[in-house]
Amino acid sequence: MDTKEINPKKRPELEQSEIIEQLPKACCDELAAVEFIEARRWGDTPSCPKCGCFRVYKMSDGETGKRNARFLWRCRDCHKMYTARTGTVFEESLIPLRHWCYAFWRVSTSKKGVAALEIMRQCQLSYKSALFMMHRVRFALAPKPGTPAKFKGTVEVDETYCGGKPRPGTGPHKRGRGTKKTPVLGIVQRDGDVHRRVITDVSANTLQRAVRQMVDEKSRIITDENPSYLGLDQDFSGGHETVNHSQGEYAYDDIHTNTAESSFALVKRGLMGIYHAVSKKHLHRYLAEFDFRWNVRKMNDGDRTVLAIQSSQGKRLMYRPTLKAS
Repeated sequence: MDTKEINPKKRPELEQSEIIEQLPKACCDELAAVEFIEARRWGDTPSCPKCGCFRVYKMSDGETGKRNARFLWRCRDCHKMYTARTGTVFEESLIPLRHWCYAFWRVSTSKKGVAALEIMRQCQLSYKSALFMMHRVRFALAPKPGTPAKFKGTVEVDETYCGGKPRPGTGPHKRGRGTKKTPVLGIVQRDGDVHRRVITDVSANTLQRAVRQMVDEKSRIITDENPSYLGLDQDFSGGHETVNHSQGEYAYDDIHTNTAESSFALVKRGLMGIYHAVSKKHLHRYLAEFDFRWNVRKMNDGDRTVLAIQSSQGKRLMYRPTLKAS
């Protein structure tokens, strides 16, 4: 948001059981969904997303006294009207909030993801609407642009290839280079977070530049025998150690890339078993989804869902229409 962030300490912290009890109702009743989103976003101190003022009130119907049909709020200072949608990925969306709650719940609790086709069936939406919603949920789960905190300690680095088809003549089982698959770099901190990004190639220049950007210079780097990583020991005081997979060496002492490979395994199972076909254009959004679930894997399902919904604040995904050549 452009306004000041809500103080997290003012948000009421609910036990997992209470969140899980509220979610089913929020997924089938629109008023419950609106109140659930409002509570997760503002807690006991609702504020105006336009000016940040706390002097706000719910608008009601003059005849019935019930809440406005659009669930509007109004600010007493700037006199702007807004809803719980304002300043989030579901702003100006005509899809009911109960479906957004369901999508966030399923994405947060499904280990390998949830397909738009399943959301379409469960919510009785069109496939176009379900896909529209899921892309915005993934965008919400991605970290905000900026300079993220660098990985520290023991850091594993590995790369893999996702999606695409083998080039003609390479055979049905050709993997990696020489195919139309998309290269992906994964950086994992031991007992910590993971970050995966789509890269243009697996050259030394590309891989090492990404590692330097994401990893603290005092860290210890562990990779496989890929020659593109040679020279990293000069940039990191913790050293650079390798395992030689081509010789059947996968671990000795605490030197291995098993953590990075395990994180990639979840991505591969999700892409093959749930999503089936992911274009290079949108692959980074799916990676952000898998990164989110890995990074908050120690949370319970209720807290993870709440964090996902709160991550939607201050984000909008806008696609600029392609101009046709005259």
